[in-house]
Amino acid sequence: MTKAKPASPTTQAAQKAVLEELPFTDRADFEQAQRGFIAAVPDGQVKNTRGAELWDLRAYEFLNEVEAPDTVNPSLWRMAQLNMNNGLYKVCEHVYQLRGIDLANMTIVEGDSGLIIIDPMTTAEVARAGLDLYYAHRPQKPVLCVIYSHSHVDHYGGAMGVASAEDAVAGKIRVIAPDQFVEELSGENVIAGNAMMRRAQFQFGGLLRKGARGQVDAGLGKVTARGRVTLIAPTLVITAPTETHTIDGVEIVFQLAPDSEAPAEMHMFLPQFGVLNMAENTTRLLHNFIPFRGSVVRDPRIWSRHISDAMTMFGEQTEVLIGQHHWPTWGRDEVRAYLEKQRDLYKYIHDQTVRLMNHGLNREEIAEELDLPPGLDQEWSVRGYYGSVSHNAKAVYQRYLSWYDANPANLNQLPRRESGKKMVEYMGGAEALLKRAETDFEAGEYRWVAQVLSHLVFSEPENLAGRALLADTFEQLGYQAESATWRNAYLYGAQELRHGLAKLPPRRMISPDMLTALTAGALFDFMAVRLNGAKAVGLHWRINWHLNDIDERLVMNLQNCTMTYMPGEVADDAAASVRVSREVLVAVNVRRTSVTEALAAGDMEIQGDATLVEQLFEILDDFDMMFDVVAPSREKN
Repeated sequence: MTKAKPASPTTQAAQKAVLEELPFTDRADFEQAQRGFIAAVPDGQVKNTRGAELWDLRAYEFLNEVEAPDTVNPSLWRMAQLNMNNGLYKVCEHVYQLRGIDLANMTIVEGDSGLIIIDPMTTAEVARAGLDLYYAHRPQKPVLCVIYSHSHVDHYGGAMGVASAEDAVAGKIRVIAPDQFVEELSGENVIAGNAMMRRAQFQFGGLLRKGARGQVDAGLGKVTARGRVTLIAPTLVITAPTETHTIDGVEIVFQLAPDSEAPAEMHMFLPQFGVLNMAENTTRLLHNFIPFRGSVVRDPRIWSRHISDAMTMFGEQTEVLIGQHHWPTWGRDEVRAYLEKQRDLYKYIHDQTVRLMNHGLNREEIAEELDLPPGLDQEWSVRGYYGSVSHNAKAVYQRYLSWYDANPANLNQLPRRESGKKMVEYMGGAEALLKRAETDFEAGEYRWVAQVLSHLVFSEPENLAGRALLADTFEQLGYQAESATWRNAYLYGAQELRHGLAKLPPRRMISPDMLTALTAGALFDFMAVRLNGAKAVGLHWRINWHLNDIDERLVMNLQNCTMTYMPGEVADDAAASVRVSREVLVAVNVRRTSVTEALAAGDMEIQGDATLVEQLFEILDDFDMMFDVVAPSREKN
C-alpha cells in the first residue's frame, strides 16, 4: 500500500502556529544538556556479541537539521534534538551519568572502594556498554551496590549487565529497591505483560522507520534499547518513609514516594555531594498519569505531594538535581524553581479535572477544556512530550469515576466489530461514509474522520480505500502531535493499516531471568491468568509444590475453572506432589522444556498422578503479542 504522505496544508498551518506560540529563542536547555560531557557512545551504537544492533543513534542523524520539517511538531523536534545528547557525563565530583544510550539514564556514584549504580537501564547489553564507557574514562572500581529507583523495566532490566545474581546471594553486592518493588513487577510486567508489550509498540514507535515522517523520539529518550531483560532480586528493601544508609562511605537518604510515577518508587539524597535524585517523578516534560501501554492509574495529587516533601526535606541542601531521564539542574535557586513548576503541574491537572468532573463534565469534555495554565504554558520543562494534558485529565477521571460516564447509553455498548457494522449501515453504507470522510479530510477534520473510519475498518477489514484514508488521517494527526507518544501511536497505527502486522521473530512471553527473580506467588499468579477456563471445565484437583532451591511450599487448587494457591501449605489429599527448582518451573512455563523432559532429566520429581501436572501445562494459554488494535487483520477474516 501507499507510503508516508507529506504534511497537508492544515498540518503545515498547525506547525506554523506552534512556532509563533512558544519561546524557541530560549536555548538554555541545550547548554545544560551538554554540561559535564566527557565522551559519546562510540559510533552511537551498542551491539551484542553476535553483532546485532541493540542501540543505534545514527538512525537519528536527520535531527541535525536545525529547523523542524513540516511533518514534525516544532516543539517535539526541539525535544528530539535535546535527547540526542549521549554518552558519559560528570554531574559533580563522584557522581556521573550515562545518558542517551537507552530510554533511561544510568547514574554511577563513586564510593570509597567501589561503585554504586542507580538504575541499570533496560537490557544487560546496554548497561554493560554504559559501564564500559565509564571505565574507559574513570578508574575500574568494582560494582558494590545496585539501586532500583522504581518498578519500571527501563530502570532495572539491565541489572545482569553490571552485576550477578550469584554475587548478590553471596552478599558481595547489595541490591536495593523501594517497598513493594517485586510485588509491583508481577502486575505490570508479568500478569499483563503480553498486552503491555503490544501496546508499547504504539507508545514508543520502536517498529517505525526513524525519520521526519516516522519515529523521532519517545519523550523520555529516543526509544527503548533492545537486548536481554534481566532482574536481580533485591537484598535490601526500603520500607520506612525515609531511611538513611551508608554504602561504601556514601551516605544516601532514601525517601519513599509510593503511588507516584510508579506504584513503588523512591527519591535519593546524597548530602555529601548536595545531589538530589528525583528518580522519574520530575522530568523535563509533562509525564503521563497512565501510559498508552497500560498501568494502574497514577495519583497526581500524591505525586505532587512527594515532590513538595522532597523540596521541604532536601531543598536547602541541594546544589544539583538529577533524575533517571534527561539532564540535571544546577544551582539551589534553579532547582527550587524547577521543582515548583513540576509540583504545580501535576496538582493543577488533578484539581482542575476534579473540579470540572464535579460540574458534571465527562472525560472527553474535560480533556477538551483543560490546557496548561498561564505561567506554565511557556515553560519547556512542562510541555507534553510524553504525557499530555488531554489524556492525563482522562486518567484522573478514570481514577475517581471509572471508565463509565454515567450515561446508560454507554453502559453496555456493542463490541467494535458489531458497532462498526451498524454504524456503517446507518451512514448509508461504506461508499457514502467514505465520500463524506474524504470531504472532512480535505477540510482538516482529522479527529472526526479517524473516529468514523475506525467504524468502517472494523466493519469491513478488506475495504482498502477505508484503510488507506484512515492511515492518511492518523498520519496527519501524528505529524501535528507535540507528544512523542501520540505521534508514535498515530504513525504506527498508519503503518499497520498500510502494511499489516509486523512479522516479528518468535519470542518467549516474558523474560525467564525476570520470572526467576520474582516470588513464587508471582510465578503462580502468572500461571493462573494463563489458565484457559474453557479447557478446565470439570477439572478439580490439588497439587503440592515444593520449590526446593528457595524452600517454598504451596498448594495449588484447580476448581470452578479457576486456579488458586495457598502459600506455606501442604495438602494431605493432593493428587500430586511436585519437587522442582524455581528455575526449572520457569523453563516449563516459557516452553523452554516440558514436564516430560524435566522428569527425564531428573530436574523434577512427582509423587502421585504425573499426568495431572502434564495436563496443567497443556491448559495454559500462550499469548500471541501481535493481536489486533487499529483494525482486524485481513488474514483472519
